[in-house]
Amino acid sequence: MGNTGGVTLAVVVGIVMALTYALLNGVNDAASAVAMPVVTRVARPGAAVLVAAVGNFLGPLVLGTAVAGTIAGIVAVEGAEGVAVVGAGLTGAVAWCAFGWWRGIPTSAGHALVGGLTGAALLSGGGDAVNWGGLSHGKPSGVIGALLSLVISVLLGLLAGALADRLARRALRRAAKSVSHAVGVGEWVSAGALAFGHGANDAQKAMGAIAALLVASGRQGSVTVPLWVTLVSAAALTVGTALGGWSIVRTIGHRIVRVRSVDGLVSQGSSAAVVVASSLVGAPVSTTQVLASSVVGAGLGRRRGRHVRWGIVGRIALSWVITLPVSALVAAALLPLWRWMS
Repeated sequence: MGNTGGVTLAVVVGIVMALTYALLNGVNDAASAVAMPVVTRVARPGAAVLVAAVGNFLGPLVLGTAVAGTIAGIVAVEGAEGVAVVGAGLTGAVAWCAFGWWRGIPTSAGHALVGGLTGAALLSGGGDAVNWGGLSHGKPSGVIGALLSLVISVLLGLLAGALADRLARRALRRAAKSVSHAVGVGEWVSAGALAFGHGANDAQKAMGAIAALLVASGRQGSVTVPLWVTLVSAAALTVGTALGGWSIVRTIGHRIVRVRSVDGLVSQGSSAAVVVASSLVGAPVSTTQVLASSVVGAGLGRRRGRHVRWGIVGRIALSWVITLPVSALVAAALLPLWRWMS
């Protein structure tokens, strides 16, 4: 297909698709930073979204590009075929994220992108077209490293939420009622920290995809992220967060377990710690997954597991399981169209 100003149509559409992915990621994961303060009535929706948007924008600018490098290294295909594979992978991820937004299901944009890229690469060149990777010196690489990061982060979120809730309730057992103000302030701080971590981790997924497009098309020789890519990816994620996925907010904040201010504080704080640490080591994780597991952990931490709505938890878990194959199949089906554009 033709090109525009020396840039192929597939590269242009691929970058647009990466920014659309970032925007939908922001919409889906807006619940991560705004659900707790809003449902516990510590913050109004508008103010909570503003804090989340600022944190989302600053995260990728401050914490580097380690996650972007992990995502960019998943596909081992070069040239026009590499552009087609990345473009198809992004389209599969966008399709699944849009479905999650429509249905109000907390989906994993990270799972969707890994699944999309893997599905398109496998159809393109079989197993040799995928960097399977793993863990090296505690840092993830390739598909296996990304998937391990996603699974481990959920377990860490569950354990951290349960432990933090137990410790917080023990510490506040004899506290005066006036401590509720401090808990509210803590919710604001932890919401900002979680938004910061979300921006650092999730904006980098779009950044990594764009970097892979630029390398495959010969626009740059190594998987480095130009400043303009960082800025536009952060902006797209921020716009998505400002739009807000309120149906997902209701699922996270109301439908899993009844959340109180202390629960909001500990689930956000423990989730922020997991997501920020993951970003520093280059582990792509799902902020929504980590928060949802932390909310369940907080419910278990107060020994009220019977009050956890396990049916909702099972529905969310099922969506996480089917994300990979569905995104992979959509990406593989669309690969011929991307080849035509390339």
